[in-house]
Amino acid sequence: MKAIVCVDKNWGIGSNNDLLYHIPADMKFFKEHTMGNVVVMGLATLLSLPGQKALPGRTNVVLCDDLSWSAPDVTVCHSIPELLETLKQFDTDSIYICGGASVYAQLIPYCDTAYVTKVDAGDKAAEKFFPNLDNESSWSLAEESETMEHKELQFRFTTYKNSNPM
Repeated sequence: MKAIVCVDKNWGIGSNNDLLYHIPADMKFFKEHTMGNVVVMGLATLLSLPGQKALPGRTNVVLCDDLSWSAPDVTVCHSIPELLETLKQFDTDSIYICGGASVYAQLIPYCDTAYVTKVDAGDKAAEKFFPNLDNESSWSLAEESETMEHKELQFRFTTYKNSNPM
C-alpha cells in the first residue's frame, strides 16, 4: 500500500475539513497516481470531496463506523480488520491511502511508500496532521524533486520508503 498526502512544514494536512493548500500540480500528481487504482479514505475525507461523492475512475473504499451509512460507487468498511480483508482482493501496489488524519495514522504502518508533497509553509492553523515520517525509524526519504512554486507557495514532491511495512 501507499500513502499520498500534501503536508505543511509541520506535517499539517487540514483544517475545517479541508486541505490546507490547493496546488494544481499536487492535484495533478494525486490524480495521475490514483487514477485506475484503489483509494482508501475516511468518511470525512469523502464528504470533503466535490459533490461529496466517490472519486471517478477509481475504486473508492471508505472506512466508516456508521453502520447505516452508504453511498453510490463506494465500498464501506467498518473496521481496520474488515478493511484489510477487503483490500486483499486488490494488488497492494494499486492501493492508495488518502486521508484523513486518523486513517493515515492507522494505516501508515502497512504502507511501503508514501508520496508526500511538502509545502514550505506553516502559517495556516492545521488541526489535522500526518505522521512525521522524518521521525519514524523505519521510514526514509528516497526521492525529492526540485522546489516548485504556486502563488508564492514553494513545494516539492518527495517519496518516502518504509523498510518494515506490516
